[in-house]
Amino acid sequence: MNFGVLDMGRASFSGTIMIVLIVWLASCAGTRNVEVPPDERFGHRFETEGPEGRRTIDLTQADSTGRYFYYPAAVDSVHIRPAPFSEDSAAVAAVPVELLIKGALPDACSELHEVKQNRYGHLVEIRVEMRRPQGAVCASVMRPFRFYLRLEGVYEPGSYSVKLNDRMYAFSVSSPEAAG
Repeated sequence: MNFGVLDMGRASFSGTIMIVLIVWLASCAGTRNVEVPPDERFGHRFETEGPEGRRTIDLTQADSTGRYFYYPAAVDSVHIRPAPFSEDSAAVAAVPVELLIKGALPDACSELHEVKQNRYGHLVEIRVEMRRPQGAVCASVMRPFRFYLRLEGVYEPGSYSVKLNDRMYAFSVSSPEAAG
């Protein structure tokens, strides 16, 4: 009796079973619908406050009689959210993109002031400013925020960069075929 041949047959059979199992599991994994987290979903908004305690804020008008200091807004993270291509928009070659900007205002008096954005092909430069009243006595309390910003224009499939207050963020817009 030749045990070497018998062991080789078992190894070959076990290897075949293992390959079939891996291929089967891989095919099952590709068919699951993956839930996209709210912060990554185009159009999703927390109207007042998000689950992590960040208050949703908008730009506010400054008091025209007041004097202010202006600073770049402190940004913790940015979620870049291209709109998905849908079956209805398959003929459309470009989609809108929005940002969810998370940051913190440094005291009880500071507010978001303005946003300036310029697009140069695949680069979008954005400046988000806050203001603080001159001479004001303000409680030193960090106020975490969420700010939603729709980028101007629409974006074709491809790779892009956002320069937000001198920090770079990359994103891409997938083609309709890749999205569907």
